[in-house]
Amino acid sequence: MSDGDNIPQHALERLKGLRSAGNPDGVFTSDFSVNEFLLVRKAGFEPIGLCVGSCIYHLGVQYGRWTKNEELTTISQAMYHARELAMSRMRAEAADMGADGIVGVRLEVKRLEWDEHVLEFVAIGTGVVHAQGHQGFKGVNGQPFTSDLSGQDFWTLLHAGYRPLEMVMGSCVYHVAHRGMFSAMANSMRNIELTNFSQALYDAREIAMERMQDEAHRAGAEGVVGVDLHEGNHGWGSHVIEFFAIGTAVKPIGTEIDPATIPDPQLVLSVNT
Repeated sequence: MSDGDNIPQHALERLKGLRSAGNPDGVFTSDFSVNEFLLVRKAGFEPIGLCVGSCIYHLGVQYGRWTKNEELTTISQAMYHARELAMSRMRAEAADMGADGIVGVRLEVKRLEWDEHVLEFVAIGTGVVHAQGHQGFKGVNGQPFTSDLSGQDFWTLLHAGYRPLEMVMGSCVYHVAHRGMFSAMANSMRNIELTNFSQALYDAREIAMERMQDEAHRAGAEGVVGVDLHEGNHGWGSHVIEFFAIGTAVKPIGTEIDPATIPDPQLVLSVNT
């Protein structure tokens, strides 16, 4: 797979079996709960099938200077590029099945055992299509929209008069300076803020958030909802941390549909025994 648009042959065979206008005898697949399934349909959309994108990525080695707070730009770029590849492959599956968008996207990163510098990036969500064929719900450049909103939040967003454009994200892998031996000894018995560490983590979070915000601006969004800020370390050592900001960029619904016409849901109870 040389780029984000190639779909494996096995995936193409799976997509052929999904329910669509040209294949009414097919089946849809979805990771929606029963309530999510209900609310997505109440919002005027039908699920088509699960969309998956995967990328196995080797990260280059970059070391931070012992006493300096600094971004590890090589690793930041690698984490960002690998996620983009997984997302674009997921979006390509959605486009191939004729979906208007993808709801409930999960973006996962897994460290693989055979090499400490190799990570697997997986994007998965449920492709949906508007039941009445409205084309105004597409995302940027006419591609299927992507959203990490749940089925409930998706219905609520549409009911509020907004629609999702795409998932936007920002990543920053940052090296936090080590404390000097004499400084550590001098402060070992005191309650004191470690201002250089506070500033390092503050700066790294701001970089991730700013990059996510810039993606939303370039997508033409009015805002970003459901923002989540992850902090993680993928085996890089105790003084290297990734801040990853992700959310769904949204804009007001145009003339495609009157939000007031979206019906209210009926409560579905799930009982476990």
